[in-house]
Amino acid sequence: MVKHRYHQEDRYLKTLLVGVESPHNKTKNIDGYFGEFLNLVKTSGVPYKDVVYLRLRAVDPTFFITKGKLEELRTMCQEQGIEHIILSETLSPNQERNISDFLDVEVTDRTGLILDIFDKAALSAEGKAQVAIAKFEFLKTRLAGKGIHLSQQEGAVGLRGGPGETLKEKERRHIERTILQHRRQLEQLGKTRTLQRKQRVTNKVPHICLIGYTNAGKSTILNTLTKSNVLAEDKLFATLDTTTRELYIGSTKKGVISDTVGFIQQLPHHLIEAFKSTLSELQYADLLLLVIDASDPDWENHVAVVHNILQELGVEKNILYVFNKADKVEDIEVLERSIFRYEPNVLIDATSKEGIEELIEFLDVWRTNS
Repeated sequence: MVKHRYHQEDRYLKTLLVGVESPHNKTKNIDGYFGEFLNLVKTSGVPYKDVVYLRLRAVDPTFFITKGKLEELRTMCQEQGIEHIILSETLSPNQERNISDFLDVEVTDRTGLILDIFDKAALSAEGKAQVAIAKFEFLKTRLAGKGIHLSQQEGAVGLRGGPGETLKEKERRHIERTILQHRRQLEQLGKTRTLQRKQRVTNKVPHICLIGYTNAGKSTILNTLTKSNVLAEDKLFATLDTTTRELYIGSTKKGVISDTVGFIQQLPHHLIEAFKSTLSELQYADLLLLVIDASDPDWENHVAVVHNILQELGVEKNILYVFNKADKVEDIEVLERSIFRYEPNVLIDATSKEGIEELIEFLDVWRTNS
């Protein structure tokens, strides 16, 4: 183990956090990655007893974590009465189950953690349906290889599916039926969005979309630009539901502007798939405002993450790079020398109208020339 840091003494906290640095993790800033992991746990609201960090020279295909490190973790879990561990990495279903069996604890990986956060943050019917689809798709992968209680055959007469249907088969069928119900619900909600989009196109209303890494300040920008009160908390994934507001500069309407769900590295594929219906709005945007937390040392990696997800979604649009939180940047001159590769760009502080004047000027000129 690389290092070990005790969080707090509380006999009621039975969760252990395990940050893993492995060859699979290509991040250039491992400390920033671990900080993000702790922030995810904080956002989830799960109390924890301890944090350990592991460095792996190789990944065990069966357990992900090598046997020697697992032995150390098992000793710690036994000594501290740990019942649950959360890992910073994404595990295969088999790896998750094998670690759980070896340590005799419940295991949550990065994907499960993010899905739990999304589940708690979803407020609208659309957001809840999207998250439900992602969670059930994830759960379906965890059915494989479950204990004997799921592989024993029922054999009861009259059950749908016929005699001999296993409990695992029944559970899978229930999950697939539930996913289908949520997909149908999204289709109905999508019809409303399509109608609204057609009205904007008919009326020639320009559409701007805010995109970016989670907690970069998109909702704050929306609030400051439109005098709205959209939830804007200093935590990951505070906003899941797309919010659209009219944008006025002076007394002239310049179009509408939408906030979107924040991205993060290693965003679970199930979530990207589930949110494609919402993110499809990006395909119809006239301009994307890619919001970046300029005070984060890892901001260039965050930009790369957003670019990769846009590429996966097949979105190619004009982009304005909005470097936010300029008031928190320690050396503004160093930042200014670094952002020239991202053009066009503006440097702002979204917490005040004065702080976004450069952004307002850009949008005013863009609308006049578009």
